[in-house]
Amino acid sequence: MARKNLTTVTEFILIGFTDYPGLETPLFLVFLGFYLVTLLGNLGMTILIQVDTQLHTPMYFFLSHLSLLDACYTSVIIPQILATLATGKTVIAYGQCAAQFFFFTICASTECFMLAVMAYDRYVAISNPLLYTVAMNPRICWSLVVGAYVCGVSGAILRTTCTFTLSFCDDNLINFFFCDLPPLLKLSCSDTTNAEIIIVSYGNFVILANALAILISYLLIIKAIVRMKSSGGRAKTFSTCASHLTAVALFFGTLIFMYLCSGSSKSLDEEKVVSVFYTVVIPMLNPLIYSLRNKDVKAAFRKLIGRFHMIQSI
Repeated sequence: MARKNLTTVTEFILIGFTDYPGLETPLFLVFLGFYLVTLLGNLGMTILIQVDTQLHTPMYFFLSHLSLLDACYTSVIIPQILATLATGKTVIAYGQCAAQFFFFTICASTECFMLAVMAYDRYVAISNPLLYTVAMNPRICWSLVVGAYVCGVSGAILRTTCTFTLSFCDDNLINFFFCDLPPLLKLSCSDTTNAEIIIVSYGNFVILANALAILISYLLIIKAIVRMKSSGGRAKTFSTCASHLTAVALFFGTLIFMYLCSGSSKSLDEEKVVSVFYTVVIPMLNPLIYSLRNKDVKAAFRKLIGRFHMIQSI
């Protein structure tokens, strides 16, 4: 029987935090702390790479864009969470929800491609060190970065169009803390079959294709490392990839759990925890991961601090 008296949704209500009454203030302080650390770490990393000429190499060029993406990524989500926790206002307008979904998808998709680009960069640096600067010249680097952004924006347009051309009627309660794909599809009152096929197929392609590119790059890197005669050289070379491998494992691991694993085996609370991890925690950890194991970044940071001390002493 056809549905009657359905009202078109003009706003959604985010109820992801309603399960934790009385914890609004502690949660606000926690998320605010995460956000400030994330902005400080990622924007600081971007600025440090720009001002220190020793870091003007392809590897750090890609890292600066990864840091910029992380800063934007978390800025799409956390301000909305902070506003909800501070004011108790859980309503988000339809257009605002679509915009949040669009920019979140851009950042997430582009980061997948950027991590694959960084893996390729490490492969070129290790397998062909003498020709590295030629193979990864500025034109090639910019082409790879622009390509990552174009793929991210194209995917966001596709996913957002498919999602928000669906009909949303009566039920507008999103049991989540931001406008993500799974809860939005559950709310739709129209047939989501075709949209889900397109959206899920594209999402699977982005995650699996980039994961495969990273895997192939590291298999070739391992092959190049094994051929090295010096054990010390092998250890030093592989250590340069450790930070990137850690970032890849964290980011792709959570995405695979969230979007590729069967939904029947996951509870809603598990999905909330995992989504907080990859939207809030990982962008905060990435600058720490890349700086704590990187002598060049540490040296550049000490140099920058020294400059500030000199300026203050004048």
